[in-house]
Amino acid sequence: MGVCVLLHVLVRRGRRPAVTAAVTVAAAACLAACGAPGRTDAAPPGPSPSPGSSIPAFQGPAPATRGPNDDPAHFARQVVTHAKAAGISPRLLMAILYNESYKPHDPGLERAWQRIKPDSAFGVANMHRAAFDETKQGRDFAGRSWEELPDDPDLAVEAAAWYLHDLAAGLPAQPGNTYSKDELLAIGYNAGPGTLRTVARGTPPGPAARSYLDRLHANWDRAQKALDGKG
Repeated sequence: MGVCVLLHVLVRRGRRPAVTAAVTVAAAACLAACGAPGRTDAAPPGPSPSPGSSIPAFQGPAPATRGPNDDPAHFARQVVTHAKAAGISPRLLMAILYNESYKPHDPGLERAWQRIKPDSAFGVANMHRAAFDETKQGRDFAGRSWEELPDDPDLAVEAAAWYLHDLAAGLPAQPGNTYSKDELLAIGYNAGPGTLRTVARGTPPGPAARSYLDRLHANWDRAQKALDGKG
Protein backbone atom coordinates (compact mmCIF):
# COMPACT_ATOMS: atom_id res chain seq x y z
CA MET A 1 0.00 0.00 0.00
CA GLY A 2 1.46 3.40 -1.01
CA VAL A 3 1.88 6.31 1.37
CA CYS A 4 -0.98 8.26 -0.24
CA VAL A 5 -3.31 5.29 0.10
CA LEU A 6 -2.31 4.72 3.73
CA LEU A 7 -2.97 8.36 4.58
CA HIS A 8 -6.40 8.15 2.98
CA VAL A 9 -7.22 5.09 5.07
CA LEU A 10 -6.09 6.93 8.20
CA VAL A 11 -8.35 9.85 7.29
CA ARG A 12 -11.31 7.51 7.09
CA ARG A 13 -10.42 5.63 10.30
CA GLY A 14 -9.18 8.49 12.46
CA ARG A 15 -11.20 9.00 15.62
CA ARG A 16 -9.70 12.08 17.23
CA PRO A 17 -10.46 15.34 15.37
CA ALA A 18 -6.94 16.67 15.78
CA VAL A 19 -5.40 13.50 14.40
CA THR A 20 -7.89 13.29 11.55
CA ALA A 21 -7.34 16.91 10.55
CA ALA A 22 -3.57 16.51 10.58
CA VAL A 23 -3.68 13.33 8.54
CA THR A 24 -6.16 14.86 6.08
CA VAL A 25 -3.84 17.76 5.37
CA ALA A 26 -0.93 15.35 5.05
CA ALA A 27 -2.94 13.24 2.62
CA ALA A 28 -3.72 16.27 0.50
CA ALA A 29 -0.07 17.26 0.49
CA CYS A 30 0.79 13.73 -0.53
CA LEU A 31 -1.66 13.94 -3.42
CA ALA A 32 0.01 17.14 -4.53
CA ALA A 33 3.43 15.52 -4.37
CA CYS A 34 2.12 12.54 -6.31
CA GLY A 35 0.81 14.78 -9.06
CA ALA A 36 -2.78 15.05 -7.81
CA PRO A 37 -3.67 11.62 -9.21
CA GLY A 38 -2.93 12.70 -12.76
CA ARG A 39 -5.72 15.30 -12.82
CA THR A 40 -5.28 18.99 -13.50
CA ASP A 41 -8.81 20.00 -12.43
CA ALA A 42 -8.27 23.17 -14.44
CA ALA A 43 -11.38 24.55 -16.11
CA PRO A 44 -11.09 24.21 -19.91
CA PRO A 45 -11.27 27.29 -22.13
CA GLY A 46 -14.72 28.39 -23.18
CA PRO A 47 -17.73 30.22 -21.81
CA SER A 48 -18.29 27.77 -18.97
CA PRO A 49 -15.84 25.47 -17.20
CA SER A 50 -16.73 21.81 -17.40
CA PRO A 51 -17.37 19.91 -14.17
CA GLY A 52 -14.89 17.14 -14.95
CA SER A 53 -11.68 16.71 -16.86
CA SER A 54 -10.27 13.65 -18.55
CA ILE A 55 -7.47 11.86 -16.69
CA PRO A 56 -6.09 8.37 -16.17
CA ALA A 57 -7.77 6.23 -13.55
CA PHE A 58 -7.06 7.32 -9.98
CA GLN A 59 -4.44 5.09 -8.37
CA GLY A 60 -6.10 5.20 -4.98
CA PRO A 61 -7.15 2.80 -2.24
CA ALA A 62 -8.78 -0.52 -2.89
CA PRO A 63 -12.60 -0.48 -2.93
CA ALA A 64 -12.75 -1.95 0.59
CA THR A 65 -11.14 1.21 1.99
CA ARG A 66 -13.43 3.64 0.18
CA GLY A 67 -16.55 5.27 1.57
CA PRO A 68 -20.20 5.33 0.47
CA ASN A 69 -19.69 8.50 -1.58
CA ASP A 70 -17.28 6.56 -3.80
CA ASP A 71 -19.88 4.12 -5.15
CA PRO A 72 -22.28 5.80 -7.62
CA ALA A 73 -24.73 2.90 -7.25
CA HIS A 74 -25.62 4.33 -3.83
CA PHE A 75 -27.16 7.32 -5.61
CA ALA A 76 -29.43 5.45 -8.03
CA ARG A 77 -32.58 6.97 -6.53
CA GLN A 78 -31.21 10.50 -6.75
CA VAL A 79 -29.99 9.90 -10.30
CA VAL A 80 -33.43 8.77 -11.47
CA THR A 81 -35.20 11.63 -9.69
CA HIS A 82 -32.96 14.43 -10.91
CA ALA A 83 -32.45 13.06 -14.42
CA LYS A 84 -36.22 12.88 -14.87
CA ALA A 85 -36.66 16.45 -13.62
CA ALA A 86 -33.90 17.72 -15.93
CA GLY A 87 -35.10 15.73 -18.93
CA ILE A 88 -31.87 13.82 -19.44
CA SER A 89 -30.98 10.13 -19.49
CA PRO A 90 -30.57 8.54 -16.03
CA ARG A 91 -28.17 6.04 -17.55
CA LEU A 92 -26.01 8.84 -18.94
CA LEU A 93 -25.95 10.61 -15.59
CA MET A 94 -25.06 7.41 -13.75
CA ALA A 95 -22.32 6.55 -16.27
CA ILE A 96 -20.84 10.02 -15.80
CA LEU A 97 -20.81 9.51 -12.03
CA TYR A 98 -18.84 6.32 -12.64
CA ASN A 99 -16.48 8.22 -14.94
CA GLU A 100 -15.96 10.76 -12.16
CA SER A 101 -15.44 8.16 -9.41
CA TYR A 102 -11.75 7.69 -10.19
CA LYS A 103 -10.81 9.47 -6.95
CA PRO A 104 -12.09 9.20 -3.36
CA HIS A 105 -14.92 11.62 -2.61
CA ASP A 106 -14.17 11.97 1.08
CA PRO A 107 -15.35 15.48 2.13
CA GLY A 108 -12.34 16.13 4.33
CA LEU A 109 -9.89 15.02 1.69
CA GLU A 110 -11.62 17.08 -1.02
CA ARG A 111 -11.49 20.21 1.13
CA ALA A 112 -7.86 19.65 2.08
CA TRP A 113 -6.96 19.24 -1.59
CA GLN A 114 -8.95 22.38 -2.49
CA ARG A 115 -6.90 24.40 0.00
CA ILE A 116 -3.81 23.35 -1.95
CA LYS A 117 -5.44 23.67 -5.38
CA PRO A 118 -8.23 26.29 -5.22
CA ASP A 119 -9.56 25.54 -8.73
CA SER A 120 -10.25 21.88 -7.94
CA ALA A 121 -13.68 20.27 -8.27
CA PHE A 122 -16.08 19.27 -5.50
CA GLY A 123 -18.58 16.49 -4.97
CA VAL A 124 -19.37 13.08 -6.43
CA ALA A 125 -19.84 14.63 -9.88
CA ASN A 126 -16.56 16.62 -9.75
CA MET A 127 -18.08 20.02 -10.44
CA HIS A 128 -16.11 23.25 -10.58
CA ARG A 129 -17.34 26.36 -8.80
CA ALA A 130 -18.04 28.38 -11.97
CA ALA A 131 -20.04 25.56 -13.56
CA PHE A 132 -22.10 25.09 -10.40
CA ASP A 133 -22.76 28.80 -9.95
CA GLU A 134 -23.90 29.13 -13.56
CA THR A 135 -26.05 26.00 -13.47
CA LYS A 136 -27.92 26.88 -10.28
CA GLN A 137 -29.29 30.16 -11.63
CA GLY A 138 -33.10 30.11 -11.57
CA ARG A 139 -33.20 26.58 -10.18
CA ASP A 140 -34.56 25.14 -6.93
CA PHE A 141 -31.02 25.00 -5.56
CA ALA A 142 -30.16 28.60 -6.48
CA GLY A 143 -29.61 29.40 -2.81
CA ARG A 144 -27.14 26.58 -2.30
CA SER A 145 -23.37 26.93 -2.29
CA TRP A 146 -20.66 25.07 -4.21
CA GLU A 147 -18.91 24.52 -0.88
CA GLU A 148 -21.78 22.22 0.14
CA LEU A 149 -21.12 19.67 -2.62
CA PRO A 150 -18.64 17.43 -0.73
CA ASP A 151 -21.18 16.82 2.05
CA ASP A 152 -24.31 16.63 -0.10
CA PRO A 153 -24.23 14.01 -2.88
CA ASP A 154 -27.89 14.70 -3.67
CA LEU A 155 -27.06 18.32 -4.47
CA ALA A 156 -24.07 17.21 -6.54
CA VAL A 157 -26.22 14.82 -8.59
CA GLU A 158 -28.93 17.46 -9.05
CA ALA A 159 -26.43 20.05 -10.27
CA ALA A 160 -24.85 17.56 -12.68
CA ALA A 161 -28.27 16.67 -14.10
CA TRP A 162 -29.14 20.29 -14.81
CA TYR A 163 -25.69 20.98 -16.23
CA LEU A 164 -26.34 18.19 -18.73
CA HIS A 165 -29.76 19.71 -19.41
CA ASP A 166 -28.15 23.04 -20.22
CA LEU A 167 -25.58 21.37 -22.46
CA ALA A 168 -28.38 19.62 -24.35
CA ALA A 169 -30.09 22.96 -24.93
CA GLY A 170 -26.97 24.12 -26.77
CA LEU A 171 -26.81 21.22 -29.20
CA PRO A 172 -27.38 22.05 -32.88
CA ALA A 173 -30.61 20.72 -34.38
CA GLN A 174 -28.67 18.56 -36.84
CA PRO A 175 -25.27 17.54 -35.42
CA GLY A 176 -22.73 16.98 -38.16
CA ASN A 177 -21.16 13.83 -36.76
CA THR A 178 -21.87 10.22 -35.89
CA TYR A 179 -22.01 10.64 -32.12
CA SER A 180 -25.23 10.10 -30.22
CA LYS A 181 -26.78 12.84 -28.10
CA ASP A 182 -25.61 11.15 -24.91
CA GLU A 183 -22.06 10.85 -26.23
CA LEU A 184 -22.03 14.53 -27.14
CA LEU A 185 -23.34 15.49 -23.70
CA ALA A 186 -20.61 13.40 -22.07
CA ILE A 187 -18.02 15.23 -24.16
CA GLY A 188 -19.55 18.51 -23.04
CA TYR A 189 -19.57 17.45 -19.40
CA ASN A 190 -15.90 16.60 -19.63
CA ALA A 191 -14.58 19.35 -21.89
CA GLY A 192 -17.15 22.15 -21.71
CA PRO A 193 -19.84 23.57 -24.01
CA GLY A 194 -17.34 25.06 -26.46
CA THR A 195 -15.84 21.66 -27.23
CA LEU A 196 -19.33 20.15 -27.33
CA ARG A 197 -20.42 22.55 -30.07
CA THR A 198 -17.21 22.05 -32.03
CA VAL A 199 -17.53 18.27 -32.00
CA ALA A 200 -21.26 18.46 -32.73
CA ARG A 201 -20.45 20.42 -35.90
CA GLY A 202 -18.17 17.66 -37.12
CA THR A 203 -14.71 18.30 -35.67
CA PRO A 204 -13.24 15.07 -34.27
CA PRO A 205 -12.80 15.10 -30.48
CA GLY A 206 -9.29 15.30 -29.07
CA PRO A 207 -7.52 12.52 -27.17
CA ALA A 208 -8.86 13.59 -23.77
CA ALA A 209 -12.47 13.63 -24.95
CA ARG A 210 -12.03 10.28 -26.71
CA SER A 211 -10.59 8.81 -23.52
CA TYR A 212 -13.59 10.10 -21.57
CA LEU A 213 -15.93 8.52 -24.12
CA ASP A 214 -14.05 5.23 -23.88
CA ARG A 215 -14.61 5.22 -20.14
CA LEU A 216 -18.26 6.15 -20.64
CA HIS A 217 -18.72 3.16 -22.94
CA ALA A 218 -16.95 0.93 -20.42
CA ASN A 219 -19.29 2.17 -17.67
CA TRP A 220 -22.49 2.05 -19.75
CA ASP A 221 -23.65 -1.44 -18.74
CA ARG A 222 -22.44 -0.87 -15.19
CA ALA A 223 -24.59 2.26 -14.99
CA GLN A 224 -27.71 0.38 -16.07
CA LYS A 225 -27.05 -2.36 -13.52
CA ALA A 226 -26.76 0.28 -10.81
CA LEU A 227 -30.09 1.77 -11.86
CA ASP A 228 -31.64 -1.70 -11.86
CA GLY A 229 -30.43 -2.26 -8.31
CA LYS A 230 -27.79 -4.76 -9.37
CA GLY A 231 -24.76 -2.51 -9.09
